[in-house]
Amino acid sequence: MLSTSERLLRVLTLLESRRDWSGADLAERLDVTTRTIRNDMVRLRTLGYPVGAAPGVAGGYRLGAGAALPPLLLDDDEAVAVAVALRSSAGGGVAGIEETSVRALVKLEQVLPTRLRRRVNALQAYTVPVAFSSGPNVEPQLLSTIAAACRDAEVLRIDYRKHDGTESTRSVEPYRLVHLGRRWYLVAFDRDRRAWRTFRVDRLQLRTPNGPRFTPREPPAEDIGEYVMRNVRSVPMTYQARVVVHAPASLITERIPRGIVVEPVDDGTCVVYASANTIEMLALYLGMMDADFTVTEPPELVARLRKLSERFKAAVVTG
Repeated sequence: MLSTSERLLRVLTLLESRRDWSGADLAERLDVTTRTIRNDMVRLRTLGYPVGAAPGVAGGYRLGAGAALPPLLLDDDEAVAVAVALRSSAGGGVAGIEETSVRALVKLEQVLPTRLRRRVNALQAYTVPVAFSSGPNVEPQLLSTIAAACRDAEVLRIDYRKHDGTESTRSVEPYRLVHLGRRWYLVAFDRDRRAWRTFRVDRLQLRTPNGPRFTPREPPAEDIGEYVMRNVRSVPMTYQARVVVHAPASLITERIPRGIVVEPVDDGTCVVYASANTIEMLALYLGMMDADFTVTEPPELVARLRKLSERFKAAVVTG
């Protein structure tokens, strides 16, 4: 049987893992009586943990927000994940997060056991970050509010601006936040349109308060990251290019970003269909192929490539 202190830590871990627990569920998990669970909740409140309780059949216990932040319990893998995420957060597209991340990282690493600090250092030392140009920043408070609504299954009311500038008010059932490239996306069920939708977080504003609780639906896909990528690719882009590449399709697929369509013609030729909102991005995709190619459209891309070829040629110093 667990000691009182060990049981309190276990109770706290369970309360942190999901929003609501009944006394009977906790008692069954810990193999104790519901009276013991009630006494444990009193002890946790004495230690500063804001544990709420609701009476009745549908009632239970919930770890809420208090006036001060109580100690959090992290297992080894969770501690390593948080430390690595804090070290990497400078380029995460969250506004004002850099200085805050450093302060939090100092506090965390101060108490990390040596074995975990070695794991964090090794992962950081042998990981090469790739810096992207800055994208739209998102406020940390907005992300945390949306994430909490996903966790607690609460309806969000949002004002949303689409890519073409049109605005609308939506009532959505949030499911997951996805960080893709330089942007954050919310996958949610749109109650008005009765369909799953993907929203760019930097284009939405929350209306308060949140709506009622809802029963979570089956997600639109097993792989939510792939689902968001498909939806993002389906958004109309300003420019589309069709390029004949004199290299095998399998080779070109390995060199360019996911989402660009590559169709084989024969063993040594393929056709690449790429879309972007800027001509410069299309030119970048072509440079990443590292192969000979022929492009005829769009005309803006042809003109841009001519200018770039002249610039590159002038940059080469002949001896």
